[in-house]
Amino acid sequence: MSELKIIFFGTPSFAVDSLNEVNLNYNVECVVTSPDKKSGRGQKINESEVKQYAKEKNIKILQPENLSNKEFINQIEIIQPDLIIVVAFKKLPIEIFSIPKYGAINLHASLLPNYRGAAPINWCLINNEKKTGVTTFYINESIDQGDILLKEEIIISDEDDFGSLYLKLSSIGSKLLVKTINGVATNTLKASKQVLIAKNLKIAPKLSKENTRINWNKPANEIVGKIRGLSPTPGAWTILKNGDNEIRMKVLKAEILNKILNKKVGEILIHNREFHVYSKDSIINCILIQFENKIVMNAKDLINGLKLDENSLIY
Repeated sequence: MSELKIIFFGTPSFAVDSLNEVNLNYNVECVVTSPDKKSGRGQKINESEVKQYAKEKNIKILQPENLSNKEFINQIEIIQPDLIIVVAFKKLPIEIFSIPKYGAINLHASLLPNYRGAAPINWCLINNEKKTGVTTFYINESIDQGDILLKEEIIISDEDDFGSLYLKLSSIGSKLLVKTINGVATNTLKASKQVLIAKNLKIAPKLSKENTRINWNKPANEIVGKIRGLSPTPGAWTILKNGDNEIRMKVLKAEILNKILNKKVGEILIHNREFHVYSKDSIINCILIQFENKIVMNAKDLINGLKLDENSLIY
């Protein structure tokens, strides 16, 4: 099967494990990734992790601004790929995914049909799921709705956050992808339609400023789920009101302490050098905190230099 001609579409680090496994087992003719971006004060050019890997392995790289551009489509047609693989990339137009002999396959970081969308790992944790996994499926014109090829399930540990689960799913996904490619190429794998139960379907929309903010009026388990699902990046955020100052801060690790009654939501209690906040139903111990434009700090260290007004609160 190593003679298969494959084009790989991907951008972030999540896709690199898959690209490496595919490249070790098959012939990756070309990598398609996002255009370079400038960032920071010096407008330094940042290359995607997938591009960095491809450069190291001397794989041809394409970085189209527009996937529907005729010149780009022509470049793909000239390669005559047997298969297109997509991992953590934007939606492909039909003019692209209809080119290969064996079609186009996507690796998605959830157990489809649940958690279709841009941020499946985050939302799985935010919703306090006990299990998740990865799915390979054929790409069609609808996002994450193609026929399913293979799935692999894992248990989410109580210690998992977005960072740790991201690495686990990237690793198992890369191996499932190789298994999928072999099955498709040898015609030993049968795809199945996605079974939908609309009222129970969970989605994974793009993260935003609005849906990453902590609502302290929610039950404590929902708050800690959000913190886990957004740590270490982009971070669940809130506002600390300290006297006349309002400071944006992120909580990157937290735990639920004892249940409470008749306490003001958002009230802060510094206890035994711990940063406690009252939620709707419990005390939450904020263990890792990051003030805007500052480094991440253990709350015990942060408290040493923090002077709080007696009416300070979090909201």
